[in-house]
Amino acid sequence: MYLRIIIAAAALSMAVVAQAQSAYQVRYASHLDDGDSVVNITNSGARGADLRSGTDASTTGSICVNVYTFSPDEQMVSCCSCPVTPNGLVSLSAQKDLISNPLTPHFPKSIVVKLLATVPVDGNPTCKNSAAEVVGRPLAPGMLAWGTTIHRIGKTFQLTETAFSPAALSAGERFRLGTLCNFIIANGSGFGVCKSCRLTGLGAAKS
Repeated sequence: MYLRIIIAAAALSMAVVAQAQSAYQVRYASHLDDGDSVVNITNSGARGADLRSGTDASTTGSICVNVYTFSPDEQMVSCCSCPVTPNGLVSLSAQKDLISNPLTPHFPKSIVVKLLATVPVDGNPTCKNSAAEVVGRPLAPGMLAWGTTIHRIGKTFQLTETAFSPAALSAGERFRLGTLCNFIIANGSGFGVCKSCRLTGLGAAKS
């Protein structure tokens, strides 16, 4: 009996950890002075879905994907939030969305992008300011994300695309993400807020 309880508790703990890690994902992009990198995000529908479709967070099963961009020296360059519906696809450009409107006049050549999925707040269909309010908000399962980056080899360049890496989210990091983003929104006068996710998939463009 006790063994069954221990096994059930362990399984529940593993499920909670897996959900937390799928809700928090990290990736980098480099050589932004040589070309653009992109982020593509979808929602597997793990929170549920129904026959009604839509494009905002009021749609059943939606998640708020909170986006945080850091320069290599740990400065938060920008933050924003995007509603992602089940089976939807939204994208961000590193050059046009993530570093085009930085908090300070600094345009990094490399960035770290952190994604944190939370359950939408009722009455906030755009997920506005959700990235600043992640402390205490329930994490949302179902986020899947991919990103591209440029690799320079001599005088040539190569582009790779890989999935974001699920990561463990500490309470301290969660507090830091929300607090820094709240500072940006409250004091940046619009600077430091990355542009909204667009309803499309971005990839390599033919020259």
